[in-house]
Amino acid sequence: MAESCIKLNRDGAIATVTIDRADKRNAITNEMMEALAETAAGFAKDEQTRAVIFRGEGSDFSVGADLNQPRFQGEASRSLLMRRRAAELGATLMRAIQEIHQPTICAVQGIATGAGACIASACDFRIGADDARVGYGEVKLGINLMWNALPVCVHLIGPARAKQMIMTGKLFDAATLERWGFFDALAPASDLSTTANEWAETYAALPPLAVQMIKRSINQVSGALDRAIMHMDADQWLLASQSNDFREGVSAFFERRKPDFKGE
Repeated sequence: MAESCIKLNRDGAIATVTIDRADKRNAITNEMMEALAETAAGFAKDEQTRAVIFRGEGSDFSVGADLNQPRFQGEASRSLLMRRRAAELGATLMRAIQEIHQPTICAVQGIATGAGACIASACDFRIGADDARVGYGEVKLGINLMWNALPVCVHLIGPARAKQMIMTGKLFDAATLERWGFFDALAPASDLSTTANEWAETYAALPPLAVQMIKRSINQVSGALDRAIMHMDADQWLLASQSNDFREGVSAFFERRKPDFKGE
């Protein structure tokens, strides 16, 4: 299923990675995360591609993690050791996207929350459709933002605005996110693909060696301490996922009601 949901197409010097699970609003599974990370790593051996576009099929970029996965339903059959290792997958995916040598552009339409927001933030640039709404909804499930994604959000929009996004779990509109610096440009939904391709063509036309060295240097400067600071976010998630608040958050999601969190 993961291979069919993650598609890679090339058109000259531009590659496009598509999350293609529109019938589930591009909800992300662990298998899809692994496929995305593998696809991202593959660009290291790709000399012809000079820019990469990430996009989602359908009306939404991605509504986040698929909550029907075992890790959201209880995993009594797996040891704590293996659950701890599995919890690192999101950070592995973030690094794989961030470490793509070529410039990356994410085209975001509709909803991008949780995993969807993380994937978008890992790219170099984000183009938002005028109907885009982005948020980090983990807090609504009683859990922390993991994937080592928190400092990336802070780098993009600053600490106070990052607190608004991550602590409330709200979805923020495209115009606000462009003003804050999360989106680099906006486009009508009908022109989103064209705009993303124009950005990709701009970077694909530049000298690849210089552009890729500059990208990696800027990433190293801006995120030098990120991994050192965030090395425990998976452990925080394991703790939070054992709480009654987590179980209440997941139950409330499926029952379409307001959760009653008690700090337990």
